[in-house]
Amino acid sequence: MYKAVTPADIAALKDILAPERVLSGEEIPVDYSHDELGGVSHMPDVLVTALSTEEVSAIMKYANAERIPVVVRGSGTGLVGAGVPIYGGIMIDLTKMNRILELDEENLTVTIQPGVLLMELAAFCEGHDYMYPPDPGEKSATVGGNISTNAGGMRAVKYGVTRDYVRGLTAVLPTGEIIKTGGKIVKNSTGYSIKDLLCGSEGTLAIITEAIMKIVPLPAITLSLLIPFPSMEQAIATVPKLVRCKASLVAIEFFETETILFSETYLGKRFPDTKAPAYLLLTIDGNEQAFIEREADKVSDLCLAEGALDVFIVDTEERKTSVWSARSAFLEAIKSSTTEMDECDVVVPRNRIAEFIIYTHELAQEFDIRIPSFGHAGDGNLHIYICRDALDEETWKRKLSEIFDRMYAKAKEFEGLVSGEHGIGYAKKDYMAEIYGEDTIALMRRIKAAFDPNCILNPGKII
Repeated sequence: MYKAVTPADIAALKDILAPERVLSGEEIPVDYSHDELGGVSHMPDVLVTALSTEEVSAIMKYANAERIPVVVRGSGTGLVGAGVPIYGGIMIDLTKMNRILELDEENLTVTIQPGVLLMELAAFCEGHDYMYPPDPGEKSATVGGNISTNAGGMRAVKYGVTRDYVRGLTAVLPTGEIIKTGGKIVKNSTGYSIKDLLCGSEGTLAIITEAIMKIVPLPAITLSLLIPFPSMEQAIATVPKLVRCKASLVAIEFFETETILFSETYLGKRFPDTKAPAYLLLTIDGNEQAFIEREADKVSDLCLAEGALDVFIVDTEERKTSVWSARSAFLEAIKSSTTEMDECDVVVPRNRIAEFIIYTHELAQEFDIRIPSFGHAGDGNLHIYICRDALDEETWKRKLSEIFDRMYAKAKEFEGLVSGEHGIGYAKKDYMAEIYGEDTIALMRRIKAAFDPNCILNPGKII
């Protein structure tokens, strides 16, 4: 189906780029064969580092003409194999395209290259008294990767997800043409919204080489509340009422004590409270102290009325560091507690979260396996991890497959979907097809063919 990379191809790529930015064979570090979870692995035949849109265009023109598959690489923090070159070929590393090009304070936009890290963009904006609202847990991810997966994160309850902050994109098509879509404009009803189609396409339709991102003024005050509950059911049952109470809630996070204990062990730091079975972590922001206090009182009273055991105000720097460093480390903490794990990034209606978590507990008992979880309760996005621990390879694969089948079937029963923010990649293709059905998948294939007639860009992913 695809042409194998030859010495002549490597020489041609060295003519396009500086020779030192083209690696092949054993020169390529093994880390480029997998993403964060490492469930699927394959080495690229050649690794190239691009520094400009024009270089990406030249690479794609050559690859398309020669029918060589191409995969784009950012920080490698993905969890579903979307950045793994399963057919080999060319991998384009965009991490050196990492400049913040412009801050436009009149239009409230920042123009960046795709290799800018989320934490770099957040720090830059805050340094100028602005905020880039999307807040995925992995701060070392590139913003280009965030766009490609339509990442959400903890502030999505109030501020939305990455797609809501993409104003314009420069992208290279698989055939090498350079397109610009959107811009600094706020409204746009001019034809099909190509930029919105590229957001979440996981590098299968085009390669994003520049992005104009919306920013907002930085709120003067941010306050978090850590709220313990006597049961997971009571904690989750409170979430729809919090959403309806009209408080200015930025985040509504959910986690159980087991996950906190993993984080304590991983970080070597104590969490403010570990006595309750379940917790909600709420965040409020605004510009006036009196407003923040009223909102905090409103949600505190509501939670206490729903059975909360206490309300801890996360106001000191020590508490903020303790709580948020623990929350940010949940994934790595669970990963460090086991020999191998895989993830279910399911999203369900908010009023079905408790039922779904209870179902994962039942599965853990039935299969005699650990299934810790946490998630964004405010938007129904749960991160559920199946841990291998001491299971042998055959038993692990069998149990993992059966548990995934059962969980995604339950998501379909609850009118949910298989991914809230981590994407489909290679790992979840079959599950997405089961939920959407052949007609929708066929439409996606036609869209893919319109962008990529030779199917060379990130083949084997999503569909």
